[in-house]
Amino acid sequence: MTPRRVTVVEVGPRDGLQNEPARVSTTDKIEFVNRLSAAHLPAIEVSAFVSPTWVPQMADAADVFAGITRAPGTRYTALVPNVSGLDRAIASGVTDIAIFASSTETFSRRNINQSIDDSLITYKAVCDRAIAAGLRVRGYLSTAFGCPFEGAVAPRQVADVAGRLMDLGVFEVAISDTIGIAHPGQVPTVLEAVLARVPVDCLALHYHDTRGTALANVLTSLPFGIATYDASAGGLGGCPYAPGAAGNLATDDLIYMLDGLGIETGVSLAAVSDASAFIASKIDHRLPSRYAQAYRAARGT
Repeated sequence: MTPRRVTVVEVGPRDGLQNEPARVSTTDKIEFVNRLSAAHLPAIEVSAFVSPTWVPQMADAADVFAGITRAPGTRYTALVPNVSGLDRAIASGVTDIAIFASSTETFSRRNINQSIDDSLITYKAVCDRAIAAGLRVRGYLSTAFGCPFEGAVAPRQVADVAGRLMDLGVFEVAISDTIGIAHPGQVPTVLEAVLARVPVDCLALHYHDTRGTALANVLTSLPFGIATYDASAGGLGGCPYAPGAAGNLATDDLIYMLDGLGIETGVSLAAVSDASAFIASKIDHRLPSRYAQAYRAARGT
């Protein structure tokens, strides 16, 4: 049954910015998060406690967390790859973290230099320690609809790894379309397999718009009762496996569609668009969100 209310997880400050070639200052990242908070987004992924050698844009994670103004009712999350990253996150006052596993062996080895099994051993240590410290842990599952190295991915394989993440104690698994290849004809097959292993209330979806199907995929997913969707302000964040292509589903476009469907989010579309316009002024290219472009055109900016 289509949910009457949807939770939007804003990933722009982390997933959106991490591959941006233009270096965004700490001050601007803090302002970006604060503007997103003003939009009443219920969850904002602020940064990642990863090696600055591999992801230099996230090197200031602790400073960004120290500088943001935390709004009541908003969860501020961080991506962590290991126990060392977890320790840094805890020291920064983070209360919600996310880990990231892969549906395919090749992507897992290329992305984090570990097999799926080895990555889950690492994440068990992270989850055990985080949960003992009172933190909530979210699990991302990448390449769920297709892999840049292995091609098609069997839905049962996605369901298996999703179930193993749940066994680690994560409160939610975000099934992710890493390369933006998912389409409405494929989505039901994947969701049916995953829902056999993961309760619907513990499932989120992370669609990319690389091939222009993100909103269509959301529409296909809503009747399954899935009520949590990741999105990025302005569509910030390209697809690293399709240079020049759009990446994340735009928060602006998603909210506009959900508002039109009468589905509640509690998020201010105008405030999201203001946040999108702000971050667009700090990078070296136009954001792909259609709504953001229309919003700016209407304002003559």
